[in-house]
Amino acid sequence: MDHIAIMNKSWKLIPKIVSGEKVIESRWYQTKRTPWDSIESGDIIYFKNSGEPVSAKAEVSKILQFSLRNIADTKKIIKQYGEDICLINKNPSTWDRLPKYCILIFLKDAQYLAKPFQINKTGFGTGAAWLTTKDVNKIKVGK
Repeated sequence: MDHIAIMNKSWKLIPKIVSGEKVIESRWYQTKRTPWDSIESGDIIYFKNSGEPVSAKAEVSKILQFSLRNIADTKKIIKQYGEDICLINKNPSTWDRLPKYCILIFLKDAQYLAKPFQINKTGFGTGAAWLTTKDVNKIKVGK
């Protein structure tokens, strides 16, 4: 499977992924949604900042999924993995809402793409921050 992770540009995370500073992509959710139970080792994640072309990719080496019961569960994950995630805000008590689920996706072989590309998000939902597709070439624009 191929995945597209849409990132917040102001956090400047894509350069950290490519440099190897950020080796875990995390998704914190209120509900189980993609990529929950739909990502595995060997899959490719393409990264793009919101409003920009897809510019980097990495291979998935490992996935951990957590159901979070309370703030202590969240703090435990942050303490163990926060540096490798490059979390901007490591204090979950200041987050808008405490997540109920967390997915940690371990990355390897991260690199910038020689030719960045645009995608067509039709059918994924306008606010989707993670897309999963069998083949990224099927949603590329201007192939």
